[in-house]
Amino acid sequence: MRWKQKNETLDHLISLSGAVQLRHLSNNLETLLKRDFLKLLPLELSFYLLKWLDPQTLLTCCLVSKQWNKVISACTEVWQTACKNLGWQIDDSVQDALHWKKVYLKAILRMKQLEDHEAFETSSLIGHSARVYALYYKDGLLCTGSDDLSAKLWDVSTGQCVYGIQTHTCAAVKFDEQKLVTGSFDNTVACWEWSSGARTQHFRGHTGAVFSVDYNDELDILVSGSADFTVKVWALSAGTCLNTLTGHTEWVTKVVLQKCKVKSLLHSPGDFILLSADKYEIKIWPIGREINCKCLKTLSVSEDRSICLQPRLHFDGKYIVCSSALGLYQWDFASYDILRVIKTPEIANLALLGFGDIFALLFDNRYLYIMDLRTESLISRWPLPEYRKSKRGSSFLAGEASWLNGLDGHNDTGLVFATSMPDHSIHLVLWKEHG
Repeated sequence: MRWKQKNETLDHLISLSGAVQLRHLSNNLETLLKRDFLKLLPLELSFYLLKWLDPQTLLTCCLVSKQWNKVISACTEVWQTACKNLGWQIDDSVQDALHWKKVYLKAILRMKQLEDHEAFETSSLIGHSARVYALYYKDGLLCTGSDDLSAKLWDVSTGQCVYGIQTHTCAAVKFDEQKLVTGSFDNTVACWEWSSGARTQHFRGHTGAVFSVDYNDELDILVSGSADFTVKVWALSAGTCLNTLTGHTEWVTKVVLQKCKVKSLLHSPGDFILLSADKYEIKIWPIGREINCKCLKTLSVSEDRSICLQPRLHFDGKYIVCSSALGLYQWDFASYDILRVIKTPEIANLALLGFGDIFALLFDNRYLYIMDLRTESLISRWPLPEYRKSKRGSSFLAGEASWLNGLDGHNDTGLVFATSMPDHSIHLVLWKEHG
């Protein structure tokens, strides 16, 4: 009952006080009642309490006082977690809390741009005189192959043509610093030297148009997929056919040569693997010089062939991803099991452009979409013009891909998407600079 006695004593003292004493009491009460608990707590306990607040509340708390701002801005874990929740890549070795607070503020602006559909801008590349059938992007450079019997290499940042060489009709292109490899509607594959424009190799043997090419200098191997339902494996430097892979019953529209990153009964990390895709199936092959090469596995989304696969195939050595009318299918490459099917019922026939740890890039006839793969929800879209539609997927592609594994404030620059247009130009979608 001591608190009751204290209260009665205070009541008695107040009743005896005059105006001067009451004013003095009022001034001191305000200070005593508004004690700064964050300032009084040990720093570790302050950080523990702050972790329970959301970032927007924390930003508001920063305005309370310089001391609060100092404590909140020093809590590294809070700002790293906030960035992770937005889909940002985190380098845990950077422990500067102020750095992560700045990254978060930058991230909030970029994510708002995405949500408001204002994160991108567009431009065009003009120079071809006939339809552009083939596109390939690498390290800021875009290669275009056209029906005007030419291929051009463009610097996307400046829009300037770096190289232009005379070729055959191009249905598929892939390049590096020295050479360009083209698959053609004339049933052949060719290798060209950028600097001179000379054809250094000609690969003959297909009996249908060559829709997709891939190669690896380390293996000295080139692979090609054709309308003749076959995949051919060639010696890149010699130009000789090493193997013809059969089993497809439709046009082979995509071939991908990639190093395996997981172990299974059929392959080990470091093995080179070939994927070939047609309208209904994805076939997996071991890469070697064996003549009797056997298909390791055939993947499909419907046994009765009622569902078609969309063009564009993602394979990073761990996962295979392809889209269909039923949604996005992701296979585990170690077991070949379907890991998940991401359904998008509100939008049919979304085609896959890029697939990462955090985001996927998709599109349909009207829009480019970004999906947050953690929630499987579409978080942004961007309008597309009436582009050239290709059943093979050669006339459109994604640009920079690292941001799909998480934005970091630096990788959201450059090319996002490119497609050929009816007027023979190439339509580009680019990241807008940070505001």
